[in-house]
Amino acid sequence: MTTKEKLAVNGGTPVRTKPFPEWPIFNEVEEQLVLEVVRSGKWGGTGRVMLPEIESKFATAHDAKYAVSIVNGTVAITIALQAAGVKPGDEVIMPPYTFIATASSALMFGAIPVFVDVEADTLLLDPSKVEAAITPKTKAIVAVHIGGAPANLTALKAIAAKHSLRLIEDSAQAVGAQWQGMGVGAQGDLGTFSFQSSKNINSGEGGMILTNDEAFADMAWSLANVGRVRNGAWYQHEHIGWNLRMTELQAALLIGQMTRLEAQSAARERNGKLLTELLKPIDGIQVLSRDPGITRHAYHLYMFKLDAALADRVDKNDVIAKLVAEGIPAAPGYVSLNKNAAVIAETKKWTGEDRFNSCPISERACDKEVLWLHQNMLLGDESDMYDIAGAVRKVIQSYT
Repeated sequence: MTTKEKLAVNGGTPVRTKPFPEWPIFNEVEEQLVLEVVRSGKWGGTGRVMLPEIESKFATAHDAKYAVSIVNGTVAITIALQAAGVKPGDEVIMPPYTFIATASSALMFGAIPVFVDVEADTLLLDPSKVEAAITPKTKAIVAVHIGGAPANLTALKAIAAKHSLRLIEDSAQAVGAQWQGMGVGAQGDLGTFSFQSSKNINSGEGGMILTNDEAFADMAWSLANVGRVRNGAWYQHEHIGWNLRMTELQAALLIGQMTRLEAQSAARERNGKLLTELLKPIDGIQVLSRDPGITRHAYHLYMFKLDAALADRVDKNDVIAKLVAEGIPAAPGYVSLNKNAAVIAETKKWTGEDRFNSCPISERACDKEVLWLHQNMLLGDESDMYDIAGAVRKVIQSYT
């Protein structure tokens, strides 16, 4: 029988005291690019010096024809939905295991989120449950690539095509991810990304819309540029739009960040796979499944679960507190959006109805099971992954 180690919360020695890599990572590349923008005097979103460069590079990196830079990732989803033809009152199917922005981006203009539960072993939107949620009001499906793992785009594209729906990819956490060898973001009708401070490339705030459809790209551009049309006159406003442009300063930061994307993506992928192998043998822990269609996982988050038996008898927040004491900054993750009071209230404001979609897998994952590790932790070396696994084993064994 293995002797249990004394936990750090009880005065034992922590597994590690060394910090994980800090985020963001930057150097003189970003500094020089930002300085060039400052000296140019063209700082806003109409200068269009570095913005075309980052749009082109980001589109190319994700196998997309068109890119539209946006002020942030939340608004990017709003604009993508509107560019795809979603109107107030239309229903949009989405998973509940996601950041609130996936829902609030639709509610911002009166589109109604309809929550469909996730797969227990992936936490991604379950294609087998989507068709049952489709009504005459349904106009789009939002596939969320949660944690950087692409949703099953093959199945979701087929469902969207069968029912004449638009497919939007919420790729906020999936910069650099690939499904069946192609970048995410333009495999659906439109895809959106976030460059908020925690994301895998970072400009403080910022977003991007990708698509392979020129008409969608032009409409997204117009909506984010006060209703103007590309190559039109300055005061030629043919749609109602808003000033939702990214700035040249953000573009400069992103160009610098892109120089590290390949190396950092490879490190996250390598360390994520190693960590999975190290966690698999630990009784009480369940690693997430990886669909063979995922040819690159972005690992914005590394997520794992307490197994059902353990989750029913321990508080996952207690597990997290013990991991933090061991030097592993784990986090509890989301509240399932189908139970979020603000989302429910805002939906009622638009519909006049009390709507609630039961999503027991997402609810249980949020309340009892899922733990997070953030992407910067996967930018360390192999010894860091062994430390994480060692701490998880130590803490989980304390409950047996």
